[in-house]
Amino acid sequence: MFDRFSRSWDMVKASAAVLRSDRELMLFPVLSGLATLVVLASFALPGFALGVFANGWSLGGALLGFAFYFCTYSVMIFFNCALVGAAMIRLEGGDPTLSDGLAAARSRLGAIFGYAAIAATVGVLLQAMKGKDSNFLVRLVGSGLGVAWTLATFLVVPVLVSRDVGPVDALRQSVALLKRTWGENAVGQLGIGAAFGLLSAGAIVVSILLVVVAAQASLLLAVAVGLVCGIGVLLLGVYQAALTGIYSAVLYRYAMSHELPAAFQGTDIAHAFAPRR
Repeated sequence: MFDRFSRSWDMVKASAAVLRSDRELMLFPVLSGLATLVVLASFALPGFALGVFANGWSLGGALLGFAFYFCTYSVMIFFNCALVGAAMIRLEGGDPTLSDGLAAARSRLGAIFGYAAIAATVGVLLQAMKGKDSNFLVRLVGSGLGVAWTLATFLVVPVLVSRDVGPVDALRQSVALLKRTWGENAVGQLGIGAAFGLLSAGAIVVSILLVVVAAQASLLLAVAVGLVCGIGVLLLGVYQAALTGIYSAVLYRYAMSHELPAAFQGTDIAHAFAPRR
């Protein structure tokens, strides 16, 4: 078990090294976030105006929810594929650009939409199980299934980018790869999430204190400080999203070959691929 923790930490450091080499990879989460906001506004405004969810889940609400999840997942998966595609190029020794990543994602649009439909269906079902109308046991089961789904699908994007397979086969292969890398998968995801959760919480607390102090001087200064701090918190989220995407690429390569990328011979990334004794 200690080997898995150690190897997972090495992979996180390897992912951070890739991100340091190509900081423009952070543009993919930014674009994803902006596109997701557009999707959210497109569904939220009509949904609230029509009162679709005023009385809980209904057939119309379920259909609208599915459409929302489908569009949201399509956007997120597309930009995740672009990020992972660019990271794969870097791991192969190349120097990827924004257009390289977007081209990799565009070449897999059919599979992306297919997987988005699967993810949207699961998302709607899990959300219904965790809804306020469900009893405690159903909500608990829904939460557990949500965690299992997150782990099982973590490597779907690298599979979609690297192989010419459909969404169902990509999901099957991700589940198969989970059996080889369950420790690194869970530790990496939970570790990155917990670390950035603490950082974000700390940043929010510090931001509030700075805004309060600035407000003692002037309201304008407090607004300016709040904007700067808000941007800083958002950048933490962008960095986390980019690091998580790159981690999935590094973990996928480790699961498939256990071979060190040629471009990183003699670097810290070597530790992620080194066999444990």
